[in-house]
Formats: sequence, structure tokens, C-alpha cells
Amino acid sequence: MPATPPASVELAVIERSGFVESRHYGVAVVLAPDGSEKLTLGEASASFLPRSSMKPLQALACLSAGADLSGERLAIAMASHCGTERHVEVARGILQSAGLTEDDLGCPAAWPSDTAARDELVRDHGAPSPLRMNCSGKHAAMLLTCVANGWPTADYLDEQHPLQVHIREVLERLVGERMTTTAIDGCGAPVYAMSLIGLARAIQRIATSSERSPFALHRSAGTLVRAVREHPWTIDGSGRPDTVVIERLGVFSKMGAEGVQVMTAPDGTTVALKMLDGSNRAGHAVALRLLERAGALSPEAVADTLALLPLSISGGGREVGAIRSAV
Repeated sequence: MPATPPASVELAVIERSGFVESRHYGVAVVLAPDGSEKLTLGEASASFLPRSSMKPLQALACLSAGADLSGERLAIAMASHCGTERHVEVARGILQSAGLTEDDLGCPAAWPSDTAARDELVRDHGAPSPLRMNCSGKHAAMLLTCVANGWPTADYLDEQHPLQVHIREVLERLVGERMTTTAIDGCGAPVYAMSLIGLARAIQRIATSSERSPFALHRSAGTLVRAVREHPWTIDGSGRPDTVVIERLGVFSKMGAEGVQVMTAPDGTTVALKMLDGSNRAGHAVALRLLERAGALSPEAVADTLALLPLSISGGGREVGAIRSAV
């Protein structure tokens, strides 16, 4: 069953001029480096849709199915990028390596979420395109995987397609749960309901894997994590939350739509959370404070990083409050 308000806790508040204007309730879980549950807030076994926080698992599934990806191209396979020209070129490069074009993408057309990139596109009389959509790297990687295996590309988003069957099998292995509920993500790809504790365990398994592991899936996971840490700009965008957290703290971080956030600190401590109201504005602040509370990050490092995130509340053109963690 999905999480409900009685099974959730207050995770964040929004203060304006010292007055608590809004409250975000949700569920969170913290795993110790050894995988044990260090802290649970709310009902972490309730089902939810991980949205883009599932992308590391999908990217790993593509790798395990033979997709030839590395460096920036591998990192952007798990990105929710902001649509800059740099992001577009990397995603286009994946398609070109598969002998495909933008027309083969199954994700919808979109404007860049990066303001400067959008303004430039408007000035150039451009238009929304699938490559600008924040999931285009994931879709390009999926198409490359299909070509590598001789699978058809026209229906690669169908949940019964060999690619999606393989992805689901890899997800079940990593999450440790059967995927019994399937929905359609914003980009058109299947997304599976799972527990928060299951997602946390899967992310921890990926983020703590070694490229020297005797197991092929773990070696691929180690390569994926290295690609993200070497190219953090791909995951979100310069100055944007996931990218800032990766750059500043070496934390493996991935936001998902509708209030989902996952993070793994360098020592393996892992946080997964879901805001019941679907808001993403406080997710990074809460996840970082939980990692600090678990002893995985120093208070000073967290404070310095939070100062770079969009957490201020404005009034009359000046800062009058803040979005802050309540945990």
C-alpha cells in the first residue's frame, strides 16, 4: 500500500519571517554502511513510485545488457539534465553511435529547464525537442542497448519489450522485491512501485560497488558511479542541486519527481526519502541533514553545501526565510 499521512512524519518546514508557513510530511530511511537500518522515519515499507531516482538502476541494466557506454555518455544515461547544448550533444552522440537519430527517441519534446539555454533557443527561433527533455540520456542509452542486442527500437518502451523485461529483472535483483505494479513515467518509460527501503538498498548496492568486484554487475555499477563522480554536470546541471552535492561532497545523489531523493555518502551511508505532497524543494536539505545526523558528513560540509542550494524564501526582493530540514 502507498504511504499515507498517518504513516509519515514531518521532514521539512518553510519559514517566512520566523513564521512556519508550510510543512512537508514524508517518509525517510537511513542505511548504515553495512546495510542495516540506522534510522526509519515513517513507514519505509510502503509502496511508492521512485520516478527518476530509479535511473541508476535502469542505466546499470543497460550496461549489463551490453550497452557500450562510458564517461559522459554513461553518466548522462542516469541523468535528469537541464537541457543545455552540452547535454544535448552527449545524448546525441549516444544515438549516433547506435546509428539512430533524435526521431527514434520515445520521450516527449521539451524546452530546456536551464533558463539561459531556453532563452538562447528562443532567440534562435528554436523549438522544444526530445533531446532537450531531461530523460533523453536514459532513452538514448535504452535505444543503444536495443541495437546492441538486435532488439526492435520502435516499441522499446513497451513493458513487454525484451529491454524492459531485462530492466525489470535487474531491478528486482537489486531492490529485492517483485515488481508487481507498473506505471508510465513522465518520459513514457515504465516505472515500478517499490518500497523506500528497497530503493535505498538498491542505490547503496550500486553506489558502494567496486570496479574490481568478481561479479560483473558490481563491476558495471562501480564504473557507473565513477562516471557520475567524474562528470557531475551531466546529472543535473552547473549550479543545480544534484550536481552541487556530487561536486562538493562526493555524494552519489539522484532526485526523482514527486518528492523523491536518494543519496549515498562516501562511507556508504545511504538515505532515501519521499515527500507525500510531491514537492522536491526540500529533498536535498533533508537528505543532507540525515547523512549529517548519521555521522557520514560533517556539519560544516553540509552547511557549506546547503548555502549553495535554492533554499531561501524571498519577500520584497530580499531573503526573509528559508526551506529547512525538520529532522
